[in-house]
Amino acid sequence: MGTGYQITAPPEPGVGEGWALLAQAVAAELPVADLHGLWVFRPFRRDGKEYGTAILSRIGEDRLFIYTARYAHTLKGKKRGEFAAEFAEVGSGPVDAVEELVALVPKRTEEEPPVQIPLERWYPVEDDGTPDLG
Repeated sequence: MGTGYQITAPPEPGVGEGWALLAQAVAAELPVADLHGLWVFRPFRRDGKEYGTAILSRIGEDRLFIYTARYAHTLKGKKRGEFAAEFAEVGSGPVDAVEELVALVPKRTEEEPPVQIPLERWYPVEDDGTPDLG
């Protein structure tokens, strides 16, 4: 016999309205075609808001650049729908050091490690191989 509660699977990492808005904000700051990798931390909710953090890597000028992108998305209350994003370059290094650079991030933030997701989850590829930016 059922309890009346619907059990749903947790969303895929990096999927949801907050992440979609963050992907748009990132595309306004970086050339999406230069992105190399994408990792997301599990978002959390507090006081009617959802907070998420992503790590992105970009290859340019024979170096790997690491960025963090964060969002706060208001889900409840009078300011429902309000969205804010922060974006910052946090490091760079040799192109072959991406795994080592990303591995340092959870140690600094003391969170569970981020999950790598395919760039296509945020930026589907068009037939001509270029990212679909909406």
